[in-house]
Amino acid sequence: MRKVLGFGTYDAASHPRVEVLLEGLRRTPGNEVRELDEPLGLSTADRVAILKQPWRLPVLAGRLASRWSRLAAGSRRFRGSSRPDALLVGYMGHFDVLLARMLYPRTPIILDHLIFASGTARDRGEGGLKAGLLSVLDRLATHTADVVVLDTVEHAAKLDESIADRGVIVPVGAPASWYQAGREAAAARADDDGVRDAAHPLTVVFFGLFTPLQGTPHIARALRLLGERGTPLRALLIGSGQDRAECEQILAGSAAERMVEWRDWVDSGELARVVAAHDVCLGIVGTTDKALDVVPNKVYQGLAAGCAVITSDTAPQRRLLGDGAVFVPPGDPRALADALEHLASEPEALRGARTRAAEAAADFVPERAVAPLVDALERAHDAEAAR
Repeated sequence: MRKVLGFGTYDAASHPRVEVLLEGLRRTPGNEVRELDEPLGLSTADRVAILKQPWRLPVLAGRLASRWSRLAAGSRRFRGSSRPDALLVGYMGHFDVLLARMLYPRTPIILDHLIFASGTARDRGEGGLKAGLLSVLDRLATHTADVVVLDTVEHAAKLDESIADRGVIVPVGAPASWYQAGREAAAARADDDGVRDAAHPLTVVFFGLFTPLQGTPHIARALRLLGERGTPLRALLIGSGQDRAECEQILAGSAAERMVEWRDWVDSGELARVVAAHDVCLGIVGTTDKALDVVPNKVYQGLAAGCAVITSDTAPQRRLLGDGAVFVPPGDPRALADALEHLASEPEALRGARTRAAEAAADFVPERAVAPLVDALERAHDAEAAR
């Protein structure tokens, strides 16, 4: 039995990527998974705010010191016969991986490097010295780990050539709770004929932090076009962040304004059911460099929830999703509006998009998503045994 310890300051409720990894490993025979986790209590938006306002760095340092003290104390439980065979450092573990190495110098360490800190900073308008320092942090973190988990070929290509062989590509996937929500929603709409009209409009949901990667102003412009066309549609936009004010301005005073409901956020325990109640889940349509390299969690979650998914036509999304999603060019509101109108006016198109999404979703259940990581663990175990 291989003992894997989930380690760090991650928050699985806010960042389901680590939940998928741990869940997938638990569901794979031969693994015993435990966790030593002290959530930092800072959201991605909080961390980006700290990047933009360096005088808030003491907040991060204080939180990190407090959590690291608890992690160091808790690590005493995992010594001797309880010592893990591998540590999995969760999402945004750029600093945590350094502590993991100090506490377990001879244990194979897996770093879930879903994002490059420098790339995220650039995507959100930060460059220069800040991005340069974060590049150093990315390099330090990835060189400290024995296995670096990434989500796309494009992200794997950003690893230093000297450690390229440490990279393992694991799709983001979706937690089992999203698949359960999808099954329940499918059962509830068993008699749905797919016809959408004024009395039963197409229901569309987007959730996110309104970052440039997501391209939400393009989504707002598409909804404005659909309002002008009189398309039977109702949209729920969940979240707040950098581009939300611009989205509100785009829709203000338009025919689409009454089609849109805004929510600042939905509790993570309810989000899957809220999304599954809709016909369409929107992915991303941004045009930033990062937007062209990722397949975001909301796409996998939308597939798992049983929605038709519309997202940008990029190389990684085409490669991983096949025909499981409806693709539109990045940054093209008219193309997005046309795709939504097609699903609203053609019942067969909506049913077909849902069917293809469900078929694609089966490839990303946790135990299938983590298969490349399981193989990497086997190799790391064999290498350790040969020393």
